[in-house]
Amino acid sequence: MTVISSEFVAGLAADAEAAGITGCVAAAVINHDGRVLLVRRNPDDYMGGLWEIPSGTVESGETILDALHRETNEETGLTIDQVTGYIGHFDYENSRGGTTRQFNFAVTVEKTEPVVLTEHDAHQWALPRELPEVSDAVRGLIAP
Repeated sequence: MTVISSEFVAGLAADAEAAGITGCVAAAVINHDGRVLLVRRNPDDYMGGLWEIPSGTVESGETILDALHRETNEETGLTIDQVTGYIGHFDYENSRGGTTRQFNFAVTVEKTEPVVLTEHDAHQWALPRELPEVSDAVRGLIAP
């Protein structure tokens, strides 16, 4: 894991821009009692039914860390207490045919309950060895 500084995060954004990435997403890996929080995409969404970690688009004028805090709260109702590390990134094709880079961070939250969903239809605290249907990229982040 890497120490998180504003310079480090600015470098992540610059690297993505230099690579021609068309969108950036910030994602939170929230662990509690050996389990990780997963949320399921609504069936009628792009990649509907897939389980994922809480994540969302970095908006114009927003830093990756700002988006991480905002999106985690919007999607789960949870407030990040601390960003404890950078886990890495992966790229994927988005619904518009461009390439999105997802930046993944280990975080702690002030409270783990209640989880209040606004954009997903279910959540679960999953054991890393017993994950539901997640993408290979997410599995690689959280499964041993």
